Amino acid sequence: MDNISSFGIIGGDKRQLYCGKSAIDDGYGVYISGFEKCGTMLGLTDSDIKNTIRNSDAFILPLPVSKDGLTLNAPLADNIIQLDELFEMIGDKPVFCGMKTKLPFGRDNVFDYSIREEFAVANAVPTSEGAVETAMLEYDGTVNNSKCLVAGYGRIGRVLSDILSGLGADVTVSARNLRDIEFIKARGFHAVFTNNLTGKYDIIFNTIPCMIFDSHTLAKVASNALVIDLASMPGGVDFNSAERLGIKAVHALSLPGKVAPKTSGIIIKNAVYNIIREEKL
Repeated sequence: MDNISSFGIIGGDKRQLYCGKSAIDDGYGVYISGFEKCGTMLGLTDSDIKNTIRNSDAFILPLPVSKDGLTLNAPLADNIIQLDELFEMIGDKPVFCGMKTKLPFGRDNVFDYSIREEFAVANAVPTSEGAVETAMLEYDGTVNNSKCLVAGYGRIGRVLSDILSGLGADVTVSARNLRDIEFIKARGFHAVFTNNLTGKYDIIFNTIPCMIFDSHTLAKVASNALVIDLASMPGGVDFNSAERLGIKAVHALSLPGKVAPKTSGIIIKNAVYNIIREEKL
């Protein structure tokens, strides 16, 4: 990482600010732009975007980098930042962002930190904690002694089921293959195949990014449940059917940034560091 001594943090939310603060603690120079609405936070002061680009060796952009494919995702900025203008100013300096497929163009100097395995694994913890927080806020009872279903035994499903069990919930986990079913049983949870969900639950957490809880499945297992969908858009819950059936359903997106921006910012920073080392930037 000898070629990079300073980072420009442009746009995003509190995750990017904590990312920048952590990089400062590591000895890097950090310039931020697109955070006018924050004032001075964490000792960081918003800088003119041209000044940030001029003084930075590399740039860390938001997750997602854009929501419309035209402008930077910068909810804390006073002004709209056009992607084409931003990248024209950046030139060929390294850029690190989340979900770079949202960009309207491809560039060899752009690296996507959000597709990395270590990033996804690390984010499973704040996502799971945020899911439990959502349940505590939205469910009329306690998580303790509640019957919980976790649909999917991927990164989030593994962490979430352990947290729920630690809180005293009666946990059932679904999976699609026999290997995961056996792992679920070995952890002491009830196991069920995802394509054959059965039982009645108090709280259901979906982690699978495809339609699992259609009207038929909702009627069968969720008639008295709070349903929390953690899957990215379009999700795995038929929300129209849930409303029609009188089932409370919440699409809890981007939980790491909402419930744990400090941890999430450090996770972004670590993924960027890993890319820099691997690419010898």
